[in-house]
Amino acid sequence: MSTSVSRTDTASTVRTPALSQDVAFELLSCRRRRYVLHYLKQTDGVATLRELVSHVAAWENGISTAEVTYEQRTRVYTALRQSHLPKLDDGGVVSFDADRGIVALTDAASELEVYLDVVPHDDIPWSKYYVGLGVLCTGFIAGMWAGLLPFSLIPPLIGTSLVTALFTLSAVAHVYHDNRMRLGMSGEPPNGTGGEGA
Repeated sequence: MSTSVSRTDTASTVRTPALSQDVAFELLSCRRRRYVLHYLKQTDGVATLRELVSHVAAWENGISTAEVTYEQRTRVYTALRQSHLPKLDDGGVVSFDADRGIVALTDAASELEVYLDVVPHDDIPWSKYYVGLGVLCTGFIAGMWAGLLPFSLIPPLIGTSLVTALFTLSAVAHVYHDNRMRLGMSGEPPNGTGGEGA
């Protein structure tokens, strides 16, 4: 999985431009570009185009790299070579040497992690979840304070413990979710929505 290409080979071409929010959203909106970044983060930031093609094609089709067909490889190669890698290079998050077939992350790529969690997903946004949880817990505490049944039957210490436990468990779940959605974690890339492969 590692590449024999040294990061120092591309150090002279690595750029570190400021990454705007619009550029970050545009770069992360496409699944293939997220796959490229995910793989590069797993390989110390440098990979050959051939390696990228194999892994992106495998992830797209849910198969191993050994099972990737010539047609699948060609389709991904064409898209990466002509569209996605130049776009990532223009965005300043990778340095793409088309002649040598080498792709390297720039320091600006680390800024993309800030934006990954806000790329739309199929699940409910965490901000709305916490608003809902806050409303639920406020109603629960108000019911206890007003002495309404069945809330008045719950001792205050137990009620407080339940609210605390709900927020603690939610925070743990949030951290776990964020770790799964982080580019470069071991295994397959996160399955965010948005952006076709091509």
